[in-house]
Amino acid sequence: MNSATREPISKVDVAWLRMEQPTNLMMITGVIVLDHAIDFEAFAQVVTNRFLSFRRFRQKAVETARGCWWESDDLFEPSAHIVRTALPGNAGKAELEELVSQLVSTPLDKTKPLWQFHLVENYADGPVVISRVHHCYADGIALVQVLLSLTESDPEKSLQQISPHHWKKKRAAESNIFRRLMAPAREGIDVVGHFSYKMLEEAAQMIREPHVAADYAGVAADLMAELANALLLPDDPPSRFKGRLGVRKNVAWADPIDLEEVKAVGKALGCTVNDVLIAVMTGALHRYLVECGDDPSEITMRATVPVNLRPLEHARELGNHFGLVFLELPVAEENPLARVYRVAEFMRELKDSRQAMMSLGLLAALGMGPASLQKPALELFSRKASTVLTNVPGPQSPLYLAGARIREMMFWVPQTGSVGMGISIISYDGQVFSGLITDNRLVPDPRNVVVNFRREFENLLHLTMLLGPEVETLSPEDAELVHQWIEEE
Repeated sequence: MNSATREPISKVDVAWLRMEQPTNLMMITGVIVLDHAIDFEAFAQVVTNRFLSFRRFRQKAVETARGCWWESDDLFEPSAHIVRTALPGNAGKAELEELVSQLVSTPLDKTKPLWQFHLVENYADGPVVISRVHHCYADGIALVQVLLSLTESDPEKSLQQISPHHWKKKRAAESNIFRRLMAPAREGIDVVGHFSYKMLEEAAQMIREPHVAADYAGVAADLMAELANALLLPDDPPSRFKGRLGVRKNVAWADPIDLEEVKAVGKALGCTVNDVLIAVMTGALHRYLVECGDDPSEITMRATVPVNLRPLEHARELGNHFGLVFLELPVAEENPLARVYRVAEFMRELKDSRQAMMSLGLLAALGMGPASLQKPALELFSRKASTVLTNVPGPQSPLYLAGARIREMMFWVPQTGSVGMGISIISYDGQVFSGLITDNRLVPDPRNVVVNFRREFENLLHLTMLLGPEVETLSPEDAELVHQWIEEE
């Protein structure tokens, strides 16, 4: 292979490439529901012009004895990656969730670039675009940016067919997409949102110039301490959400909730929007356990939460630039108010943590080492969590794809090692969408979990309204007493 047609894969991306196994495929899967029918050829042209302006998506990942490489696919055919399909039967949400479940359980073809778009033309609520991209290409923040680049705020502009060359220049010159992505994050709908600017700058410098890491003696000591703390964490015990995995995944997503109401609850409780949403999903898990006859009070579980370490000026770059932190989920807590306060407390504990930087460095180290060492190392860490939890900011104004307005957005991130569940939250156009991906052996009916998301939020909203301004002064212990009083009344 001519060296001009290949380039080495970064060490962190190598780690994600090697992470794939039959029980956990390394794909980021997205679903976009449109408000009216679109022409397939027009859609395919949008993908060809805009998505493929990123050179990386014309390359395939190749692993050899001498290393891992991005290689140009001389046989590249867009039609192998942009396909049209239809749903059976009533073509309703159940059929769509079944199709997405099949796709997230089916590996991408490793002889080709690892991505695919499916246009479902007969869904009852409008056409659907399903995207699948391997995690080795980029992290969730970067891929949201890439997918947003397929859209416009004007329906006519979203149909404009411009050459890939001109689109690439246009994308490089404009910053509106970046602002659309980041503006909601400034309002608190961030993945974690607790890292200081100084922390991000240090991480950014280490990403750009790995050799300067030696100058950070204090940072190195902190990172070693974080690694030791992570290794000393007890494994998450077996539960309905943690156990032996199979090769089939199931997905489901909840009806959206109003973003302004979520903000109002967060303001009333003195917590972030992120705290509220995580607590609500934790409540949905709690309710599901009760409905299954389990005792949640005996269950402890953690989530691994991605934290963006990408410097803001590099938000458009592909690749993986994030770390992971362990977040306690108070699934045993039955009081909705106390649950929010517990989540907020756990998030504050992570505020000054260097866990994310430690995990990014660990992934890079694993990518440099032999593949045989990666699996046991990742398994060691994956035993300490039961789920992955991702909250991605989305644009808060309507967007259009190939002439049609986007009505809904949803996505799922992959799980690693023995982790068998993924929780996804995304905001778009004033609404919050939540989804779940589960292992079929553990949770064959994720629909019965996500229906509780709205119920739990409405319950929390009701409690907040009942208590009025006094709610902000409550401690978790006070919240328990108030909850008991309301139950008795």
